[in-house]
Amino acid sequence: MRYRNLRECVDDLQRHGQLLRISAEIDPVLEAAEIQRRVYAARGPALFFERVKGSPFPMVSNLFGTKERTHFLFRDTIDLVRRLVELKIDPTEALKNPLRYARAFPTAWAMQPKYVSRGPILECQTQLDQLPKLTSWPRDGGPFVTLPAVYTEHPDKPGWQKSNLGMYRVQISGNQYAPNRQVGLHYQIHRSIGVHHAAALRRGEPLKVNIYVGGPPALILSAVMPLPEGLSELTFAGALGGRRVGLVRQKGGLPLIAEADFCISGTIDPKVQLPEGPFGDHLGYYSLQHDFPVVNVDKVWHRKDTIWPFTVVGRPPQEDTSFGKIIHDITGPAIPSVLPGVKEVHAVDAAGVHPLLLAIGSERYVPYAAQRRPQEILTQANAILGQGQLSLAKYLIIAAAEDDPQLDLHDIQRFLLHVLQRADWTTDLHFQTRTTIDTLDYSGDGFNAGSKVVIACAGMVRRSLPTEIPAGLSLPEGFQNPHVALPGVLTVQAPPCRDRRDDIPARFCQQLHSDHPINAFPLIVLVDDAEFSARTLNNFLWTTFTRSNPAADIDGIDSFVVDKHWGCRGSLVIDARIKPHHAPPLIEDPEVTRRVDALAAQGGPLHGII
Repeated sequence: MRYRNLRECVDDLQRHGQLLRISAEIDPVLEAAEIQRRVYAARGPALFFERVKGSPFPMVSNLFGTKERTHFLFRDTIDLVRRLVELKIDPTEALKNPLRYARAFPTAWAMQPKYVSRGPILECQTQLDQLPKLTSWPRDGGPFVTLPAVYTEHPDKPGWQKSNLGMYRVQISGNQYAPNRQVGLHYQIHRSIGVHHAAALRRGEPLKVNIYVGGPPALILSAVMPLPEGLSELTFAGALGGRRVGLVRQKGGLPLIAEADFCISGTIDPKVQLPEGPFGDHLGYYSLQHDFPVVNVDKVWHRKDTIWPFTVVGRPPQEDTSFGKIIHDITGPAIPSVLPGVKEVHAVDAAGVHPLLLAIGSERYVPYAAQRRPQEILTQANAILGQGQLSLAKYLIIAAAEDDPQLDLHDIQRFLLHVLQRADWTTDLHFQTRTTIDTLDYSGDGFNAGSKVVIACAGMVRRSLPTEIPAGLSLPEGFQNPHVALPGVLTVQAPPCRDRRDDIPARFCQQLHSDHPINAFPLIVLVDDAEFSARTLNNFLWTTFTRSNPAADIDGIDSFVVDKHWGCRGSLVIDARIKPHHAPPLIEDPEVTRRVDALAAQGGPLHGII
């Protein structure tokens, strides 16, 4: 379906039984968010909130709540977009199979935006305080736009060709923002808007910004696509939506996307930053309050039949998980052309995306060697860490395809077991210290600051992985309750961390020798709650990789340093306890939970859904 706007999408989902209308008044402060989280977890329908407390505008959520529904939204175009990606990889494919690619060329034409004289976006204006005050978590600093498409143009090269459309966090009130006149704009490092902002600062001028909300679903998805710098997301929106994006020229301002539902139009003040946040984010913790750019708002446009789309982020999986899946479906085949030798990469959603990146590479440097060892995959690891948002990875685990051609990165447990069977902790750990990590990750040394480790393994199986704790296993005093999280992986409950640099991990490792039976487990994770961390694979991934900073929190039994290379002869030990400098985890408000429970009771609008 090639939707012209969001209303067409909502009506189509309702016709196909994939949308639930809720006529009861819903509070956008915490209540709507908890409903969304619980319906998403139940793999429920899209939700249309007809009556929103404190706002005249209806809301819709869970549009992308399942992979199947996301593909349904783009059922007429997604295959054609994949074919365009294939042609990008190898243009000669069109000559080899012209019939397969003939239908893709009209899609390429749709990538060209078009200027129109008017559009629905110009029909009405409102003020910020009339917008839905969506607040997702109890400690959030105020209401946020959670599905914005922030449009900017390069000040040195104005026009849509060098524009950027990105999904950056927008706080519409609270903190020190002037009511109805200012919003906060939080963008993270390695985002293309930063290039435009830097150019505006260099020129000493404000940066014009249009913050779009709504429009056709292709516009929303395009704002999260990892496109190369300098390639406009409007082109991708046209291809995926199957129609050219209409732009309405504005004298002295940025063009307006004709079919958007809302547009907050203004400029980023070059001299002012104000506190933004806290905000419950996709790592499962709050991102804390920090100074970020401020948009001075000129106008808030909206169409007559407008709808406010929203999502909720939190500990994965959430609705934004579907974004990652469809992005991988579309762009995954292009990875080998961008990163030669790399077969596949997978940012692990359950670990918060950026903290853990898995990769399969090729080990061809010495194909005649009797024993394979990591060589080429180390080169590929460096290339991965130099590529756009992949550079934010904190743990990069890469394996050689030659050791198991059937290895699949989306079978996370099997991949981790493959690595643990082969890893040599004396040679296979490669650290980067004092570098950048995800803005939202508070496990590091400071804001945007932390470390990385590459775990690269290649070669034959060197160990079997135990699945049971040896009888009578002794642990150092203060450590208790060991659990097998995965074959070869032990979670151990450790004393709480009271100081940022305590000696608990070192004490654990120093009191165990290299022939202790615990070394049958190649990986040991020190945690606050061993049973919880081992209960599910997702719990293990979330606890281990969101609560550790590699250079500070990796230790090992019988460790050593040779020529500045660190390794260990016994088990690798990761300290994944909560530290005093970490952000607090996200917890629902019990009163709001009770209200949502009532909506799910017999006769309630959510009965039978959650």
